[in-house]
Amino acid sequence: MKKETRTVVYDDELRIEAYRFEGIVQPFPNHFHEYYVIGFIEDGHRVLSCRNQEYALKKDNILLFNPGDNHACVQSDDDTLDYRGFNITKEVMLDLAEEVTGRRELPGFSKTVIFDEEVTCYLHPLHELVMKGSCGFGKEENLLLLISLLIQRYGQPSPSCIPECREEIEKACDFMEQHFADRIYLDQICRYAGLSKSTLLRVFTKSKGVTPYSYLENIRIGKAKKLLEQGVPPIEAAMQTGFSDQSHFTNYFNRFIGLAPGLYRDIFLEKGGNAG
Repeated sequence: MKKETRTVVYDDELRIEAYRFEGIVQPFPNHFHEYYVIGFIEDGHRVLSCRNQEYALKKDNILLFNPGDNHACVQSDDDTLDYRGFNITKEVMLDLAEEVTGRRELPGFSKTVIFDEEVTCYLHPLHELVMKGSCGFGKEENLLLLISLLIQRYGQPSPSCIPECREEIEKACDFMEQHFADRIYLDQICRYAGLSKSTLLRVFTKSKGVTPYSYLENIRIGKAKKLLEQGVPPIEAAMQTGFSDQSHFTNYFNRFIGLAPGLYRDIFLEKGGNAG
């Protein structure tokens, strides 16, 4: 079996995160991110579920995840997965979108899985440049051309109906955003949102694609990710984001991000040391 390697690089100039996973067999459970993900299947096969649809992924497929898109991914056979991708925050995407369209508004990608050779022509060299730590405006040029092409071809928001109990669902989300570091109980969320437990579980899961508890864990992982990037030790990041213990935190972080918290933190510590 191919040796498993996981590499993540943060580019200070572009303000984006690039990563390369090779020889991966790990499944990724249903989750979401608060940022955009642009991914590329280098080799292997997987079954992806996203936004209530299932996809059979194969070599050269490009993945487009909007912030909040719930998705899960498992192996479809004995193949290992080779995958490269970018994580782009909403703030950075807002700047990129304004640069290429002249409008300061976030795009919504209407397709999740695409095959587009022209997009690949920009995505692949950009990824190589970022992973190698290259300098020069070639990186920025490729990034702007990539985002411009993606918005032009796939930037129409997906049609969606107004979810049942929309205001109550958003109140539940707001409560979890405000109290993610606390020990939260389901009846607290229900009282704040004004829904019964059974109704909240039903409408929340239908609207968000994940249960309220999974939503809370995703918030905690996102907050912990930012703390680790600032050099906070994993045990402190776990405590500050509401995880019961470091073991629980490590397991969740590795399942959703694909790296142990300490390894993820080391990426940014090494950058800080090199800069000094």
